[in-house]
Amino acid sequence: MKHHNAQSPQPQLDPERIASAALQAFFNLSSHWHLSAKEERNLLGSPPESTFFKWKAEKSAARLSRDTLERISYLLGVYKALNILLPTPRAADEWIRKPNTAPLFNGQSAIERMLAGSLVDLADVRRYLDAQRGM
Repeated sequence: MKHHNAQSPQPQLDPERIASAALQAFFNLSSHWHLSAKEERNLLGSPPESTFFKWKAEKSAARLSRDTLERISYLLGVYKALNILLPTPRAADEWIRKPNTAPLFNGQSAIERMLAGSLVDLADVRRYLDAQRGM
């Protein structure tokens, strides 16, 4: 029987590499969705303007807050789900701006719902799409 050493080293995650990858993915998604800088900032949790524009210029940061990483994770999940659910990348990219009659959206588009500013709004859109996928 093999015993696990309680002190076995955990692999070290580099917060700077994680931040850089997350921002790169976010700004790629943003170009697909044609987001304005104001929309980008809002979706990222409204970081200070100087911080946001530094992230945008360098596509990197020393580290991102847990909130910002969670926001990016939900947005990437929305992006992925749309590209699975819809027949073309263009349809997937356009969906977020189309008015939606589903109860969650109440006639608003997904981007309007996500721009309400709360992490929960991003999570709700992600859960809605996962339900549509049968997840």
